[in-house]
Amino acid sequence: MRSIWNGAISFGLVSIPIKLVNATESHSISFRQIHLGDGGRIRYRKVCELDGEEVPSAEIGKGYEEADGSVIPITDEDLAQLPLATAKTIEIMSFVPADEIDPLQMDAAYYLAANGATAAKPYTLLREALKRSRKVAIAKYALRGRERLGMLRVVDDVIAMHGLLWPDEIRAPEGVAPEVTVSVREAELDLADALMATLGEVDMASLHDDYREAVEAMIAAKAGGGFEPAEAVREPAGGQVIDLMAALEKSVRAAKASRGEADAKAGGGGEVTPLRRKGAGASAGSAAPKAVGGKKSTAASAKKTAASASAATKKKSTTGKSAATKSTSAAAAAAKKTGAASRKAATPRKRSSA
Repeated sequence: MRSIWNGAISFGLVSIPIKLVNATESHSISFRQIHLGDGGRIRYRKVCELDGEEVPSAEIGKGYEEADGSVIPITDEDLAQLPLATAKTIEIMSFVPADEIDPLQMDAAYYLAANGATAAKPYTLLREALKRSRKVAIAKYALRGRERLGMLRVVDDVIAMHGLLWPDEIRAPEGVAPEVTVSVREAELDLADALMATLGEVDMASLHDDYREAVEAMIAAKAGGGFEPAEAVREPAGGQVIDLMAALEKSVRAAKASRGEADAKAGGGGEVTPLRRKGAGASAGSAAPKAVGGKKSTAASAKKTAASASAATKKKSTTGKSAATKSTSAAAAAAKKTGAASRKAATPRKRSSA
């Protein structure tokens, strides 16, 4: 890869000669501007305002325009003579944990390559020190006519540098958050968590630009003369979400279906089971006696005795009702285990009538 900048990393009194290489590349498709009437190219020409003539690139320089409109010429030699230590040096200032860097500050990414055999040892030393410390280095450097902030970290066996925006270049998010007060229910958060868990993780290497591929296919079809415009995909009309819970449940089911997961109920239309919330334990406990009474007993007399006890209990007070139900359930359970349910079930009925 071709280097775009040569210099050195200043690591205390250690100097590491390096070459700066672009770590990213753009695959976006470029379009030319054309005249719709005849297809001719539209070009921009650099013309001098004073004489109206086109100026070649070799005769174009830089200048600073003052408030009164006058221009002060600035040459590359002027910039090179500035008393900056970072003119040809990436000067490391400190080492910090990576999570202290706000992702909003991230800018362009570069690879730092050791420049020459003598640079291999100090380069490897810095790389291994970064690995062991689990920190990133904060540095200053000058590139393309301005001093910049950078973050050095290890990628595989290479030191990479991310250009960082200066803190005062990050705009405060004023007026961006919703101005109305909104409350989110625990049940909605539970379903949102379920949707996040269903979507799961993704292999970043498997992601690709579908739009660019579609544009390339369209260009190839047009070039071959066989292009037929496809019917545009109509997105559902936007609007307010009337039932957020229903939308979340449908989203979970759709995410499961897209991943080929079987639904909990037959037919794939089962509802999402929400996480257990407060009060769920009490309802489960009250259902336990019904489960015991609903099973077939080995003794038919026990079943009849439990039914008569339940009918008699309904005529009593609330306190007596609760006590009789518990006694009857205990009697039915004992009758199933011992086979002598009729005798043991009759005892609680006498107590409830007393």
